[in-house]
Amino acid sequence: MMRILLFLATNLAVVIVASITLRILGVEPYLNANGLNMNSLLIFCFVIGMAGSLVSLFISKWMAKRSTQAKVIEQPSNATEQWLLDTVGELARDAGIKMPEVAIFPAQQSNAFATGWNRNDALVAVSAGLLERMRPEETRAVLAHEIGHVANGDMVTLTLIQGVLNTFVMFFARIVAQLVDSFLRRDDDGGGLGFFGYMAVVVVAEIVFGLVASVVVAWFSRFREYRADAAGAKLAGNGAMINALGRLKAETQMQDQMPDTLTAFAITSGQTRKLMERLFSSHPPLDDRIRALKESAYRE
Repeated sequence: MMRILLFLATNLAVVIVASITLRILGVEPYLNANGLNMNSLLIFCFVIGMAGSLVSLFISKWMAKRSTQAKVIEQPSNATEQWLLDTVGELARDAGIKMPEVAIFPAQQSNAFATGWNRNDALVAVSAGLLERMRPEETRAVLAHEIGHVANGDMVTLTLIQGVLNTFVMFFARIVAQLVDSFLRRDDDGGGLGFFGYMAVVVVAEIVFGLVASVVVAWFSRFREYRADAAGAKLAGNGAMINALGRLKAETQMQDQMPDTLTAFAITSGQTRKLMERLFSSHPPLDDRIRALKESAYRE
């Protein structure tokens, strides 16, 4: 989830900054005396939308390191770090990819992520809490899951999907702004939105449409989690992958039983919260993931 949130936040920021900058510079070839040129608008939005997504991809490793304070293991300082390097190296060779950077980030929650602009220039990071609480075979399964993400090229696929979604977010945001501007010109005899009003409508519309696009990204993310689980099971063993997910489930249940003052900040509850989780969650429920692995083992 951390990887997806960072990618989405960076992407949205790049798109909005690009939109404002290009408007200030007057680089908007889709506007003419007759209003919007739809073909030019679509091409313009595609170029900027893909650029925003690609920028997010290329800086994903840097952003992940900065935001999580992950420390890349250059020279192992203890047996745990040496084991981590050896295990990731072995899994990478089995998956047919180059050795990724390996890092540990200071978080007590069991967590891990992989990111990078291509499968041969990736970063795999695990939390200190995961290394403390999980057994070696479970940690190895988690690492295999993350290597599965890298080997499957998930970040590149996500980038292409996000680029297409960016295109339509920008496209429809500008149509909405133009419609509002035309409506106001008709009502107040030539006033319209003006520069700042137009940009305000565009930014608000991009944020709203961006949230809708995030639902699509979240759906794809949930789909690829099943594929990464399958890859992890192939690399580390089906039983180890199931046990690792079971350990994560146990930790999640313990967190859910904590007092409200100790749980993660939440602004929704009940059915509304469940609906938001279904729409925006980047990971399927752990029970579903465990069930999928057991069914796969049964079919085999």
